[in-house]
Order: sequence, then C-alpha cells, then structure tokens
Amino acid sequence: MHRVAVLALEGVPPFELGIPSRVFGNACDDSGNGLYEVTVCTADGQPVSSDAGFTIGVSAGAEALEAADTVVIPPTHAMTELLQGAPLPQAHADALARIRPGARIVSICTGSYVLAAAGMLDGRPATTHWFKAREFQRAFPRIKLDEDVLFVDDGDILTSAGVAAGIDLCLYLVRADHGTAVANRAARLCVVPPWRDGGQAQYIDRPVPEPTVATTTEARAWALEHLAEPLTLNQLAARAGMSVRTFTRRFRDEVGTTPVQWLTAQRIDLARHLLESSDLPVDLVAHRSGFGSANSLRQHMRTSLGTSPTAYRRTFRPGPRPAVAA
Repeated sequence: MHRVAVLALEGVPPFELGIPSRVFGNACDDSGNGLYEVTVCTADGQPVSSDAGFTIGVSAGAEALEAADTVVIPPTHAMTELLQGAPLPQAHADALARIRPGARIVSICTGSYVLAAAGMLDGRPATTHWFKAREFQRAFPRIKLDEDVLFVDDGDILTSAGVAAGIDLCLYLVRADHGTAVANRAARLCVVPPWRDGGQAQYIDRPVPEPTVATTTEARAWALEHLAEPLTLNQLAARAGMSVRTFTRRFRDEVGTTPVQWLTAQRIDLARHLLESSDLPVDLVAHRSGFGSANSLRQHMRTSLGTSPTAYRRTFRPGPRPAVAA
C-alpha cells in the first residue's frame, strides 16, 4: 500500500486539500482493492482553519510525513509573507524536515510557495498558478519557473499549476505508478478527463458557442470511434455539416487546437493504452490506433513523448512479457 500524506496548512482551500484523497482514494486494482492509503495531517496534529470559513480536523501530525511514500502540499492563503519570499515558519520547516529521504514530494497550485520558502526548489524547474507566476519569480529568482504548463515532473519533486491542475498531476502519478487502466478508472469515478499532458498550456481563451450554433462535438465523438481508419478533414467537416474552413475555425475555437493535432493526440492516447494494457505487437498497436505502421507510431511517439513504443511499454509494464515487435 502506497502511503500518501497530505499536509494541511492554515488557510488551506478545501478543494485543493481534497484532490489527493479523491484521486488516490479512487485508484484501485482489478479486484477493487485500494492502492493508496491517504492521511491528512497538520504540522502539530491540531485542526486548521480553511479559507472557506470552517475548521478542518485531522487524525495525524507531522509523524505522518515520516512514513509517507508521497507527500502532498496543498496551498495556503494564510501565510501571505511567503508571497514576498519570506522563509517558512520554523514549525512548518521542521515538519517538512521529517519527510524521509526518497519520498516523492508534490505541491498543488501555490503550495509551491511552501516548497520554495523551504529552499526545496532552488535551482530546480517548477510551476505554480499562472496568476502568481511573476510574483513567484520575483520572490524566488533561483527557481526555474515555467508558467505555461499544467505540471512539472522533476523526479522526486513535482509541482502543479493552479487548482484543477492538481487533479491532472495526481492522475499522472497514478498513471506512472499503476498504468493507464487504473488511472482511467480513477478519472471516471472523479468524472474528469483521464489525461491532460503536463506540457499543455495552463489556460486557453476558448469562447463557448451559443446553444443555437452548430458545434464539432458529434464529429469528435464519431472520430474517437473510428481512430483506426484514415480520417480526413472533409469527412469530419461533413459529419458536422460544415465546410472545411468553417469546421477548422470552429474546432479551434472549441478545442484550442487544430483537427489534425487533436486527432494525433487521441491516437497517441489510444496507442499508449494499448501498449500498457495488452501484449499486442507494436505494428498491430500502430494499426489499431490509426498510425498505419510501426514506423509512423515510433515517429509520433518520439515527437510527442520523447520515447519509442517499446521503451514506453517497458516503463509502464515492467516485468517479463512475451516478445513484441520493435
């Protein structure tokens, strides 16, 4: 059982505090057995006030950090001095010092300020809520801040952007620990998308179409059911009852990317699922995900993920398996 400790600080937003319990708590194996044990603690084991006007009681103090395999730091809206680069209060610094070597440390939203104030992010890449990015850079100039991503994985320390990006990061960790099938089940129970790439922009200005305006939704749903086929813009536009030009413009407005880029991302997603959940040869994975050939799949995976199908399968499905095509 992987032990997760969530450190609740004074002024914690309830939404962000609840993300680890919700996501990790919904991760289970094929038999329905939970894969994570989540404990919410405070530095001294005493209740803390949320920023929503109610008090949060906990069952553990900082000793929970010593036993944890993963420690999650949600944001705090009470320690405003951290916004100016002040050091972490001693009691909280002492609590973080109890995290055992080798544990994975995760911050959600402006929980990155806590790690930064403790000196844990110096010289490392990190992200935070885009609204606080410039302020964060001024307060902690030694940190390599990337404000344009949903989360940053720097090995033993991972940081997420604002609010819901914490869900993306927790699902990413479940996926890294146990594979796509487990992460997808957890995402479905949370009623959220199973995957948004960490390199995706934090926010995109996407106008919401009026209810009376035709959308590309049905065409996208149809495309997802026919990814193995050679789909064209003309086909998709026809499904939506639009000209190619109108369809392309409307698609970008609704999805934030081009139809071709979206199709490629969906096919990569399907290929990853097949690589993780089956022993299909790579050329058959390529065919079923719409890439046509193993070489095409390799090129696309290397471009988008920086790895090959075989290496990806080895990473996410460790242990002996039947041989597969390279």
